[in-house]
Amino acid sequence: MQPVPRLAALATAVPAYPLDQEAAVVRVKRLFAGTSHFDHLLPVFANSGIRRRYASVPLEWFDEPHGWPERNGLYLDTAVELLDTVAGRVLDKAGLGSGEVGAIVVVSTTGIATPSLDALLVERLRLPRNVQRLPIFGLGCAGGAIGLARAATIAAAMPDKSVLFLVVELCSLTFRRDDSSKSNIVASALFGDGAVGLLLRCGGDGPFVTAAGEHTWPDSLDVMGWDVVDDGLKPIFSRDIPRLVAAQLRPVARDFLGRHGLVLADIDRFVCHPGGPKVIEACEEAFVLPPGTLDAERAVLRDFGNMSAVSVLFVLERVLARASADNERWQRALLTAFGPGFTAGFVLIQNA
Repeated sequence: MQPVPRLAALATAVPAYPLDQEAAVVRVKRLFAGTSHFDHLLPVFANSGIRRRYASVPLEWFDEPHGWPERNGLYLDTAVELLDTVAGRVLDKAGLGSGEVGAIVVVSTTGIATPSLDALLVERLRLPRNVQRLPIFGLGCAGGAIGLARAATIAAAMPDKSVLFLVVELCSLTFRRDDSSKSNIVASALFGDGAVGLLLRCGGDGPFVTAAGEHTWPDSLDVMGWDVVDDGLKPIFSRDIPRLVAAQLRPVARDFLGRHGLVLADIDRFVCHPGGPKVIEACEEAFVLPPGTLDAERAVLRDFGNMSAVSVLFVLERVLARASADNERWQRALLTAFGPGFTAGFVLIQNA
C-alpha cells in the first residue's frame, strides 16, 4: 500500500515592515498623481479588502529608483532570513531535528537565486549532506498548491524521512516607481510579502494529503506572469481572471475529484487562494458556496494582502487551527490556487 504523507506542522512569517493601506494610498498619490488613468484606478485600494500588508523594505524605499541588481540582492537576503525562520519554527513544532529531513522543496517566483534558495539554506539549517533539493520557480500564485503537491509526492517516496516544504514571495520588491501602467498600480494596491513552511512525513499526526492535480487552460499564457524589464519584474495579469475562475473552475474541479471517486458535495471545506475580493467571490460562485463562506480567505487578504504562492497556505493555517479547536470540523478539504500557465492546482486534504 502506497504511504500517505501527513501535514505534520505548519508555520508562517512576514518581514519587518507593516504597510497600512492608507499609507500606501498617500504614497502612490504622490508618485502617480497626474497619470491619465490614476484617478480611475484609485478605488482599487479602497475596494481591495486589505487593511495591512508587510513589506521587505520601509515605505520610504519606494521614493527612489532601484535597479534589478539591488532588488534581487534584497530578495536574496530577505528570502533566506524568512525561510530560515519558518523552517526553524516548523521543525520545532514537529519536534524534529534537521537531520531527519530527507528533502527540501522551495517555491518562489519573485526573484532569482542561483545557487537556489534551498542550497543557500542547507548550511544555515544544518541539513544532511545527502538531502534532496527541489527549487520551483515560475508558478506564481499557484505555487503554494502545486509545490505542496510535489512535496507530498516526494514524501510518499521516502516514508522514513521528512520533507521540508518552504514558500517565500517578496512581491513588494517588484514595485517600480517609474511604471505608471495599470498593472503596476493595481499590484501596488494588492501585493504583500510573506513566507510559510510545512513539514510532511508519513506516519505521526496531522491531516493526510491524499491526492493532487492541476489543469492548464489552452491559449492562456498571457493571463498572468512577469515581463523582465531593466529595473525588475513587471506584473502581467488579466482583468478577466475572476470571470475565468467563476465560469471554468467548477468543471475542472469536478473532473479532478471524479478521478478520485469524489464529487463537490464530498468536500467539507474549500481552501482558496485569496487573490483579491473578486477572486474570492469567483471561487464561491464556482463552488456554489453562499456569499461570505470563504471567511478565512478574506481574513488573510485583509491582514496580509495577496502574497502570491504564500497566501493559500496562510489560509490553510487558519483552517487547520479552527479544526484543531473544534470550531470548524471537516473531513475533506480541497485546496486550490491559480497561476501562470494559466493553471489551477488542486490538493485534497483529509483530516485524521
